[in-house]
Amino acid sequence: MSYDTGFSMDERVTSLFQPDTLLPEQFLDTYRRKQHLEPEKKLMLAILEDDIACFQKYLFARDGKGKSLFREAETWALEKGDGVFSFDSVCEILGFDPNYLRRGLAKWKQAALEEPIKAKVYQLTARPHKHRRGALKSRRSAQRLKRAASR
Repeated sequence: MSYDTGFSMDERVTSLFQPDTLLPEQFLDTYRRKQHLEPEKKLMLAILEDDIACFQKYLFARDGKGKSLFREAETWALEKGDGVFSFDSVCEILGFDPNYLRRGLAKWKQAALEEPIKAKVYQLTARPHKHRRGALKSRRSAQRLKRAASR
């Protein structure tokens, strides 16, 4: 394999040891982010989403862990702070109005508490089955049909 570059062997060897001319801006561009603070904003958005999800999911929690998660989410959203990851800072960096979000969470909570809870009804005993005329089936075939229907 020959690489015909037009240079002699001596010129090719000496070009290996010559420094490349590179401006500091060109060097630092390789380490700069394309979008300023993008990973941090994604983290802040994930924190805000998790807080709102916990607020909505654990409002009616009955166990200690769920109640604790709701209290933490509500406390973080209602506290006025000036820390880097406070509710106010996260909302402002992401371009949201923190007071608007607080009012929205309060309205959602109020509406959810006023709405009647829809209870699920579970049947604990089996209902008596009506036997059809002419359709005799064994207990084993009935169990097979139930298994097939539940798939």
